[in-house]
Amino acid sequence: MKTVSMSGALRAHVGKKDAKGHRKEGKVPCVLYGGDEQIHFTLDEKAFIKILFTPEVYIINISIDGKEHRAVLQDIQYHPVTDKVLHADFLQLVPGKPVKTALPVTIEGNAPGVMQGGKLVQKIRKLKVLGIADDLPDNLVLNIDNLNIGDSIKVKDIKMENIKFLDNPNAQVVTVKTARGAGAEEVEEEAAGAAEETAAEGAETKKEGEE
Repeated sequence: MKTVSMSGALRAHVGKKDAKGHRKEGKVPCVLYGGDEQIHFTLDEKAFIKILFTPEVYIINISIDGKEHRAVLQDIQYHPVTDKVLHADFLQLVPGKPVKTALPVTIEGNAPGVMQGGKLVQKIRKLKVLGIADDLPDNLVLNIDNLNIGDSIKVKDIKMENIKFLDNPNAQVVTVKTARGAGAEEVEEEAAGAAEETAAEGAETKKEGEE
């Protein structure tokens, strides 16, 4: 996974009033856990831009009062109205210890089913995995060159060394469906034809009745 560096500061006090004061200053209260002890600290709100507005998942080198910590972002809370970051949880990476995270799924290739008129549908954008951080790729690349109409790639079809997938094994990640447009047009044409026949029969019956 890619790496990014961030610089934080220890919190002298922990509590709602203290957290509110930090937010007014443009700081985000954070917690680093998973190591020997929890560390409460703050990060500049602007620092989150490089790790939030991207599909990539990063290993984050957090410098807190001169000490370096390797971590991954585990959870983040947003303000329900403004979407500002209110709080963030980071999981400290311990050498040799697996970590749970979600990796983005990237599609490559050309599905024959799409060329036949089908529609490519990606149902899952990120997959939950368990593995050593240094063994995890930036993203999961799925090749769709063999997908015909009705075919799909499920979680259980993805095989990668040193990675355990945590989502439902039978969940479809990407599939090629029959294009609805063509079917809808046929149904509309049949319905229109039936309506015309019914109208013609009605007019003929009315004419016979008048005679």
